[in-house]
Amino acid sequence: MHELSIAISMVDMAAEEAAQRGDVKVNAIYLKLGAMSGVVKDALLFSYDVVCEGTPMEGSRLVIEEVPIIVFCPKCEIETAPVSINNLCCPTCETPTPQVVRGREMEVTALEIE
Repeated sequence: MHELSIAISMVDMAAEEAAQRGDVKVNAIYLKLGAMSGVVKDALLFSYDVVCEGTPMEGSRLVIEEVPIIVFCPKCEIETAPVSINNLCCPTCETPTPQVVRGREMEVTALEIE
């Protein structure tokens, strides 16, 4: 379960940032998570809570913004949502669209501190 190691890395990063800012309290970590990131949202949320137990991060939240898959269709020359995650084809012309524009990200975008 690599979600546990991801949660550990995020908590370590947030704790380090809090220490650099004078031991401020981290209330939340904001994360963009793509549908093709390979990370299971519920497993990450559970892992985050487990990792935070007994640390200064206990009680903080992990706020996840889910990013849908967007592909570029070379025939229509547009960015669009594919037919499905298992069928990366343009829904308009049914051309295979292997160029994923969004949906693979896993990015911490902000920390809420006090």
